[in-house]
Amino acid sequence: MSEPDAAAADRPGASESLRTASGVLRLVGEELWEIPAGARADMRVPARVFADRDLLEQIAGDRSLEQLQNVATLPGIVDAALAMPDIHQGYGFPVGGVAATETPDGMISPGGVGYDINCGVRLLALPLSARELGVRAEALVEAIAHRVPVGAGHGGALRLAGAALDRVLAQGPQALLERSIGTPADIEHTESNGCLAGAEAGAVSQRARDRGADQLGTLGSGNHFLELQRVRAIVDPVAGEAFALREDQLTVLIHSGSRGLGHQVCTDYVRRMDAALSRYGIALPDRQLACAPLSSPEGQRYLAAMAAAANFAWANRAVLAHRVREAVAAVLGKDVAGRTLQVYDVAHNVAKLEIHGARSLCVHRKGATRAFPAGSPEIPAAYRAVGQPVFIPGSMGTSSFVLAGRPGAMTLSFGTTCHGAGRRMSRTGARRQIGGAELRRQLEGEGIVVRCPSDRGLAEEAPFAYKDVERVVAVVERAGLASRVAQLEPLGVVKG
Repeated sequence: MSEPDAAAADRPGASESLRTASGVLRLVGEELWEIPAGARADMRVPARVFADRDLLEQIAGDRSLEQLQNVATLPGIVDAALAMPDIHQGYGFPVGGVAATETPDGMISPGGVGYDINCGVRLLALPLSARELGVRAEALVEAIAHRVPVGAGHGGALRLAGAALDRVLAQGPQALLERSIGTPADIEHTESNGCLAGAEAGAVSQRARDRGADQLGTLGSGNHFLELQRVRAIVDPVAGEAFALREDQLTVLIHSGSRGLGHQVCTDYVRRMDAALSRYGIALPDRQLACAPLSSPEGQRYLAAMAAAANFAWANRAVLAHRVREAVAAVLGKDVAGRTLQVYDVAHNVAKLEIHGARSLCVHRKGATRAFPAGSPEIPAAYRAVGQPVFIPGSMGTSSFVLAGRPGAMTLSFGTTCHGAGRRMSRTGARRQIGGAELRRQLEGEGIVVRCPSDRGLAEEAPFAYKDVERVVAVVERAGLASRVAQLEPLGVVKG
């Protein structure tokens, strides 16, 4: 990325700008940069990025800005194709991308949701402090790791098929209450109550169902993790009290999604939509953007299957939370487990039908988190005065953050903020710089208990492979999308 574009800056009324391989980005708001729609003949709307200059330098290192411009070509897209400061290259859409299309004939694109449908984060709060936990941290992490299967393709103890799996696909974690997994309070403190409307088990292929049959309560691999943490600081005491968080309190952050079932749903419908592009006269700059009108049979069928996979992901995190409570009971006692509460659960990779102003929109959030402000009826009553909880994981060895949605998100980003630090280095690049055994020693030297069966997988998720989470959070805070409530620091991590 070069120095500011002097010619642009000298034009009357022009704002600060930066030249990249994808074109000139002009500063159009607080931490908001824009590539105008006129930059390419096929763009229907501008491409906008929330970032500071240093993050833009990192973002420009891959194809994510080009992908964002490709998203801006989708039929029916409104306002702008948006990217959060954790943006990086993905499949079709960049990870960290947001796009809203207008119903009924705007596009729905599986690439705008991603392969890990409803990858998301759930935060549990224990009724103990880190000081009270003391030397039992390693025992607790070990107990969790013993109960939670990790790694690609690994199944768990709970296997569902037939009508039992259909209920989970249709109802999400509500279907697990009869098995004494989760509580009504957990469901109340889950985005969309853990259930997207319109889910149809029949829209999910048998291959997808087979892949997901034994994967409830499993973590998976890649960047999925389960982390024992302590609240390092409360930044907003009012919101912190509403979220029932206090300094030095123990928390557990769970990051996983719909596993093989969701991956197969995406695979199935990318193929169907790619085959149907010519039928709807859709021309795309990248076939990975395969899409169909929301009102089309393909669009309606994908929405039904995606909702089912999203419900499965919420159920997966519900079982993972159940396993955590089992571990807490084993190490710290049943009373502590019974008082381990769910703060909230937020989705990252979904497309949701929402009303924004007078418009009915399908909002694609891929590696992006809903961040509705105070007063929204979509927020649990206990949080409605302070805004929706948002969880921004860092990377192993760095802080994570609890945020609250702010009004700026509704006016600037369809009620959306970032979802994490965002990769700045490929997995291969990370492995070239450090071995898993060395990273394990470094983390344990910092007092962080590590349970990961794969040194290769551990190295791929090294902290330096990610952007600075504090910088990412500062950008969305200055932009008015969300604000900090609490800072969390790791005590132990379980990874695939």
